[in-house]
Amino acid sequence: MKDMADPEAPRKAWMGLMARAPEGRVSALLDRASPRPAFTWLRAPEVGSAMVRGRAGGTGAPFNLGEMTVTRCALTLDSGETGHAYVQGRRKADAEAAALVDALMQTDAADDLRRKVLDPLEAEAKARTSARAAKAAATKVDFFTMVRGDD
Repeated sequence: MKDMADPEAPRKAWMGLMARAPEGRVSALLDRASPRPAFTWLRAPEVGSAMVRGRAGGTGAPFNLGEMTVTRCALTLDSGETGHAYVQGRRKADAEAAALVDALMQTDAADDLRRKVLDPLEAEAKARTSARAAKAAATKVDFFTMVRGDD
């Protein structure tokens, strides 16, 4: 068994964060952070579907849950870095912005981009998760057993 950490873990984290971001949010943060650099399409944004798999209880045998719509694209910056993106839904502009962020995260602008784009996305994702958990907790029912006294 390997004890080494996954060297791609940070990239997987920011790609997942952008894939799940609300519509238009990555584009807005990127435009606010810096001007968009020149790039060449390797694969222009295209809409398709992907099979979503699940596991019963999170650990059981995998099964096909169904399909979801995704938009994907790939681009290369004029400086040579390549960016890829898959986002939920039919969101070509968001896929372009996510691919640009992915490519820019491989440049010297990574720290600034993390602070201005990825950190706000992560904070918003945590807030959505907390709000959903609080809403679910409000519906929780605590069952208890009353002693009948028939001992």
